Amino acid sequence: MAEFLSTYGSLIVSMVLGALLGLSLYLPLMTGQLSVASPGFYALGGYIAAILSTKVFTTSNPFPIHLLLLEMFIAGVASGLLGLVIGIPTLRLRGIYLAIATIAFVEVLRVVSLNLDITGGAVGIFAIPQPFQTPIEYLWIALPLLIISMILLYRLERIRIGRAFTAIREDELAAGAMGINPTYYKVLAFTLGSILAGVVGAISAHFLNTWNARQGTFDASIIYLTFVLIGGSRTFIGSVVGGIVFTALPEILRNLADTTGLPTPLAQFLRDGRLIIFGLLIVIGTIFFPQGLITPELLKGRRHKTGDTRK
Repeated sequence: MAEFLSTYGSLIVSMVLGALLGLSLYLPLMTGQLSVASPGFYALGGYIAAILSTKVFTTSNPFPIHLLLLEMFIAGVASGLLGLVIGIPTLRLRGIYLAIATIAFVEVLRVVSLNLDITGGAVGIFAIPQPFQTPIEYLWIALPLLIISMILLYRLERIRIGRAFTAIREDELAAGAMGINPTYYKVLAFTLGSILAGVVGAISAHFLNTWNARQGTFDASIIYLTFVLIGGSRTFIGSVVGGIVFTALPEILRNLADTTGLPTPLAQFLRDGRLIIFGLLIVIGTIFFPQGLITPELLKGRRHKTGDTRK
């Protein structure tokens, strides 16, 4: 077990962080908004943690846990405020226009980070201090955050705010006629997703030990979108499963290419064609599984069967 955790510790933590990023994209989708802005807030949270830990909280390794928690809080607040500022004007858009606006936001943040001295420009920020000695120890932070996020989303879906989210997603005009303010709830969902993405970015900056503009790109938007669209866009469990599976998929494909003796072109495609494979999965998934692999009906069916077994 120790050897397994030592070998795959980084991948396991990355899978948990991928599930959290899937949830950050799922929150706007709860109101029917196709936003791909999460990589921008993820990059912002990472830059905040990297700058604070290397230029403000100048301490020796191991980096104190309480300072990491403080960085997560600051990153979440900053991302939430920026999400509020961005969300109020952009969330009046719908469909593909909203997606284009959020892609533009991600690209603006990337270009800004490439041209600022404090972010290290194209090189980025290196030697970010580590709060843990081994990668697997980051589960002490990432896993509780995932569990708490899932519990909060479970409760959110069952209170008035969550029901308003669902009503807006199903029919915005009908929701407005019932007295629900669509703009307010869409901005709220967008802001909550921004906060979660910023917090995950703060953890990831320390986990990766380096941070640069490549962390928040359009490519990342496609990957996170795959988590939700293929995993399931109607339940948070689908986003969690999608984040875990599709974070592990490149490593699985790489091992498949290295161990099965495939022809060189095919092996090279499995190693380097991650985005092509993800794009194909989005196309195939949206055709055959428009609501993703995991749907509320599937989960209800399983619970129903469990109840029958107990009887």
